[in-house]
Amino acid sequence: MAEQHRVHLERVYDEIHAEEHPDREGEAPPGPRFLVDRLWPRGVRRSTLEEVRWVKDVAPDPELRSWFGHDPDRFAEFAERYRTELEQRPEALEPILEAARRGPVTLLYAAKDTRHNHAVVLRDHLESLLAP
Repeated sequence: MAEQHRVHLERVYDEIHAEEHPDREGEAPPGPRFLVDRLWPRGVRRSTLEEVRWVKDVAPDPELRSWFGHDPDRFAEFAERYRTELEQRPEALEPILEAARRGPVTLLYAAKDTRHNHAVVLRDHLESLLAP
């Protein structure tokens, strides 16, 4: 049985590609969509993501992001430090949590590495808060 998530992840560039090619195979990401990067993704027009809510305050602070540098060897420590940040600013999570309590949501992020990025940590943190 496949693992069920209330909080889904998708690269923002995959989202845009899907909108530009509506005949693609597969389903659109479920529920409301939230861009969870602190910086606006390069090469993406804001009009392309009009229905996406940008919640940049849930992204890691710039110093932590720079320190991590998308280095998979630093991911475990990055995840621990980022979770600490998230616990210190629970109000930033509220828009996503509120939507996720009503149904599935999708977090959009720009990182190339789909396994070692802040959105993975954020999804897991949100799901732990949503667990019964």
